[in-house]
Amino acid sequence: MRRSVAVLLLAALLATLLLALSVGPYPLRLNDILNAAARLFGHEDGAMASGEIVFMRVRLPRVAAAVLVGAALAGAGTAYQTLFRNPLVSPDILGVSTGAGLGAVLGILLSLPVAGIQGLAFLLGLATVALVYLIAAALRGHDRTLVLVLGGVVVGALAGACISLVKILADPYDQLPAITFWLLGSLAGVKLADLAIVAPLVLIGLVPLVLLRWRIGVLALGDDEARALGVDVPRLRLLVIGAATLMTASVVAISGVIGWIGLMIPHIARMMVGPNFARLLPAAMLLGASFMLLVDTLARTMARIETPLGILTAVLGAPFFLWLLARGGKTWG
Repeated sequence: MRRSVAVLLLAALLATLLLALSVGPYPLRLNDILNAAARLFGHEDGAMASGEIVFMRVRLPRVAAAVLVGAALAGAGTAYQTLFRNPLVSPDILGVSTGAGLGAVLGILLSLPVAGIQGLAFLLGLATVALVYLIAAALRGHDRTLVLVLGGVVVGALAGACISLVKILADPYDQLPAITFWLLGSLAGVKLADLAIVAPLVLIGLVPLVLLRWRIGVLALGDDEARALGVDVPRLRLLVIGAATLMTASVVAISGVIGWIGLMIPHIARMMVGPNFARLLPAAMLLGASFMLLVDTLARTMARIETPLGILTAVLGAPFFLWLLARGGKTWG
């Protein structure tokens, strides 16, 4: 990544971070943020002021979650778009978000605690992609990439139908509103304890993408060219899908279904730094974190009641998708 672009993206992330920490129903001054940060690192003792309490218990967990969710979804989208050589691919292509959604609504229907709902969402998100990959492995006489995509569509549609069935069975006064709110996406209930579990999982998924960034970049040339350059394409494809799915399922388990980030952000980053995966991945993750911070800040400040994140990202993403279709393949590669 060029130094000027890296500085610009880091500055944008810092600016949106300060904005997200400051703005809300209870505005925080810079002095409140600095005092709370000093207390966080053990440089200040005594009773906490009201602003510091808001920072530590409300604002910090939510802002940290927005950074993690935005970066993870953008990074996973970048990996999927490079793998499938298509800028219109998103992390939902193999059904991970729909599978995680099914796990969450089942957890709500069974009245599980929050940790149980998140765990079930995570496991079914991974299981959905595993099922898609098993279908692709069983159909050996067909193009593997095409079968993966079509298998993801079919399994995702089946999971969506199961979600609709659970909505019918749910209590309309208690469980159904909770299901609907979760499926639209929100960071309102995220705690630092949740991030302590999810962040290592995202890191585990990110490590192979970083270590194998040059080989993953070769996949954009096509399977035959990658094999000619000594890349074990089936094994690398499985590793990339597994890593990107782990990142997506981890964050969807705490945030709900938030679409469009994995589609829009990698494409914007590609226009800034080019298609080289080694530069594209960090650029997309920084941009995704900044975008998610802005969207979440807007969601909790634009109205008296909080606007679900999925609605805002769809309002922004739909026009962008149409513009992307109008441009066709001009910006790919």
